[in-house]
Amino acid sequence: MKLTAYFSATGKTAQLAKRIAEAAGTDLYEIVPERPYTKADLLWINPFSRSSKEMKDKSSRPAIKGKITDIDKYDTIYLGFPIWWYVAPTIINTFLESYDLSGKKIIPFATSGSSGMGKTNDALKTSCPDSELLDGRVLNRVSDDELKKWIEENK
Repeated sequence: MKLTAYFSATGKTAQLAKRIAEAAGTDLYEIVPERPYTKADLLWINPFSRSSKEMKDKSSRPAIKGKITDIDKYDTIYLGFPIWWYVAPTIINTFLESYDLSGKKIIPFATSGSSGMGKTNDALKTSCPDSELLDGRVLNRVSDDELKKWIEENK
């Protein structure tokens, strides 16, 4: 079975994740921070904002509300997030480290205001060392046909 898991701070990644789940026929799971992010928390130009502090501290692992109880039934996980500072937000590391994902295929996808995937896989691979971590892709403004092609390429 397949799962689409995602973290979305503003709703943009959530919209994309829902499209992927529908097109790929996966279950859908939202990664929800225990303490929701406010607009002030997300102000990347403020070096003292919550997101800026988390991204500067590579050991930061923001707490997640809830847990998937039956993760073992999934062999493939589409993993979505916005790009922050050229990588995935550290809450994605929290998610990956919360489960034994050995042998699972993880397919990252992202939304971004201006950058590509950067060093995302380098930042994620230590959190899922025994998984097959595919190269991710930013999927801003993709058509349904482009999305289906990407899903087909990453089966």
